[in-house]
Amino acid sequence: MNWFLLFIAGLLEVVWAIGLKYSEGFTKFWPSIWTIFSLVASFLLLGISLKSLPVGTAYAIWVGIGAVGTALFGMILFDEPASAFKIVSLGLICIGIAGLRLAQT
Repeated sequence: MNWFLLFIAGLLEVVWAIGLKYSEGFTKFWPSIWTIFSLVASFLLLGISLKSLPVGTAYAIWVGIGAVGTALFGMILFDEPASAFKIVSLGLICIGIAGLRLAQT
């Protein structure tokens, strides 16, 4: 269950990171509210998952999910460059995330 909570926390990290862009420096009300809500929820779920997961592994996975997801959505939503090198690099992060997870079984 804690791995699932960690995964959801990572997805919420993507939401708040993308929300930072949409909130335009917290000058837009609803995007700011959703950004703050998802940030708090992400941290809460990360904290709950840390009750039984190793902090180094859980934090690295949380950050990895957030980094990959934010980079992908940045390319999709904001037309950020999507070079082959960038895609391969994101794939390597995914391999690292999977490796960290498998190392805990």
